Amino acid sequence: MYRTCLPLVLASASPRRRRFLEQLGLAFTVEAADVAENAAAGEEPDAFVRRLALEKAQAVAARHPGEVVVAADTVVVLGGEILGKPGDAEAAVAMLLRLAGRSHAVWTGYAVYCAERRIEVVRAVRTGVRFVDFDRATALAYVATGEPLDKAGSYGIQGRGGCLIQRIDGSYSNVVGLPLAELLADLAALGVVETATA
Repeated sequence: MYRTCLPLVLASASPRRRRFLEQLGLAFTVEAADVAENAAAGEEPDAFVRRLALEKAQAVAARHPGEVVVAADTVVVLGGEILGKPGDAEAAVAMLLRLAGRSHAVWTGYAVYCAERRIEVVRAVRTGVRFVDFDRATALAYVATGEPLDKAGSYGIQGRGGCLIQRIDGSYSNVVGLPLAELLADLAALGVVETATA
């Protein structure tokens, strides 16, 4: 569907982000960034994910001069509080019960970066998500699958966690971890990718 016109690196260990780019037909390498994922005092969620995405992109770009690096970071926000990945199963259950029957926001920040080519695009995309109401037994059963333990907000919309979601307002791929429409528009405008006609 698309083809890569410049050397491209995905600075993420997420198999979901990798799968998205593979499904689009892009050629890229993968190198995860090792960056501390802590919000500064008073830092808004959109500013937090933009900063982290850029820091990840710059960290990986330092080892790949001349290559275009894409990095992203996703958080779940409930009532202004950033919910990251759960520390353990009980934390995942507690987080899920806080989300049950309520609406929250998913913010993904992404960066497209290459110092040598003077490329630096950083954006944040928001999607609204509402959960159905459910009890502790449901939360425990979901956590027992292991799916929530490495995910922001303790759920994966693309997996079993999809049954907990009543509706979304905005980009589905953004909730998974990469807002594809927005990212592809930027990559195309920068000449990093193009539509594959054959």
